[in-house]
Amino acid sequence: MSLGKDINQPVFRALSDPTRRAILELLADQPRSIGALVSHFEVSRPAIAKHLKVLEDAQLIAVSQQGRERINSFQPLALKSAADWMRWFDQFWDDRLERLKHAVEEECL
Repeated sequence: MSLGKDINQPVFRALSDPTRRAILELLADQPRSIGALVSHFEVSRPAIAKHLKVLEDAQLIAVSQQGRERINSFQPLALKSAADWMRWFDQFWDDRLERLKHAVEEECL
């Protein structure tokens, strides 16, 4: 795997903020309006709107219009490139831990 290639930088930028991660968790449960989201945080409506814009730019959420409200929905497909990249590191650690296990077992013999 070529690390760095095909990584969706906007996804990592969006995920870097704890408030945006919390917003995604709420939206994974159910789509919500900005007003419904604001009630879960101790930040202003404009601050939540900025977070939603970052999430939308990263294609982690989709926004649809329902009457006068904009409804935000979680879009999990955008996480795939980030998950694939992180999965490579699972193998990285699995290999090293397996070697450590063998070294310890040989030392104990």
